[in-house]
Amino acid sequence: MPDSGIRAVLRAPHVPLVLAASQVGRLPLASAPLALLIFARQQHSLALAGLVVAVFTAGIAVGAPLLARLVDRRRQPPVLWASALFSAFGFVLVAYGGHRLPVTLLGAAIAGLGIPPLEACLRALWPALVPPSLVPAAYTLDIAVQEVIFVVGPLITLAAVGLAGPAAGLLAAAALQLAGVAAFVTAPAVRDWHGVATHRHWAGPLRIRQFAIMVLGVVCMGAAVGSLPVALTGYAEAAGNRSLTGWLLAAQAGGALVGGLLYTRASPGDVRRLPMLAAVFAVLYLPLLTTPGPALIAVLVAISGLALPPLLTAVFLAADRLAPTGTAVEAFAWIMTAFTVGSALGAALTGPLTETHLRYGFLLAPAAGLLAVLAMTTVSRNHTPAEAPR
Repeated sequence: MPDSGIRAVLRAPHVPLVLAASQVGRLPLASAPLALLIFARQQHSLALAGLVVAVFTAGIAVGAPLLARLVDRRRQPPVLWASALFSAFGFVLVAYGGHRLPVTLLGAAIAGLGIPPLEACLRALWPALVPPSLVPAAYTLDIAVQEVIFVVGPLITLAAVGLAGPAAGLLAAAALQLAGVAAFVTAPAVRDWHGVATHRHWAGPLRIRQFAIMVLGVVCMGAAVGSLPVALTGYAEAAGNRSLTGWLLAAQAGGALVGGLLYTRASPGDVRRLPMLAAVFAVLYLPLLTTPGPALIAVLVAISGLALPPLLTAVFLAADRLAPTGTAVEAFAWIMTAFTVGSALGAALTGPLTETHLRYGFLLAPAAGLLAVLAMTTVSRNHTPAEAPR
């Protein structure tokens, strides 16, 4: 692999530390929903347990841009420490709240609101960690490696629950993000990073029309990705093997990892690349409508994941170009919030579709992908040449 790709990024000072620490601190994004579901299911119905997870997810969606705005105005370590401790308190509140639903919901909301914005912080750091020519490869590597979180996170929860009971899954999530933050803030680049002193509009980067449209496109991307676990669950149940869902989702994560690693070789391009990548993203979901046998659908699911990291890389590069000065971290957080909201919407809409007919469940992903293409095309057509990523 050429030096301009993964190896060159990983050889840069402090990159292995911040990348690994960020991944550890972000593990609760994948482990906590399952931990909350298992814990709440002990005393409550599946519907109420799902509500607990939804409250946690909503907390992330609300908290991420607010915490990122604080980072933009100040520094990373104080915000990361405060948010991690606040979130850990939420997990502990759920674990020792006696299964009282109001306490559980409050704790889940606090845990979500306080999730440290490590992803946005790291993406704002890349220009300080690697040369400008390597920033796109760094974004892609970060996005690709993040897929490991969604494979390892649930396994950590299951191991903790198996060893010490349902509350242990929640405490493990709290410990992971505290450990990740503790390691992340030791990097000199993190300690030295400062927000830019500038006048900030109350709407932040959302006041830029192109950016706002792109955020809507990311909601559609999230809906496509979020629909797949529900559709695959329906597929697995129809096949008479519920455990098949986990293997199929792991296949998608593997495909995304491969797609991301391959894309580190590509040139960064500009905003005009967004429609093409979004179109590939949408088209790769179409073969799933054939609902073939388990072996073939595993291959098709893996293929459907290939285009996600390249498209997200292009989105983050565009966000860096479009965001007003001093709002980079908040811009990245809005992208992640949009993806999270879209994922929740996709899951909610796919449930009834899958119950009506299995193929209808797989139809939402390419349909949402088409809407993402329209949004990205609008952004691209309104594009005016701008400076390189900051």
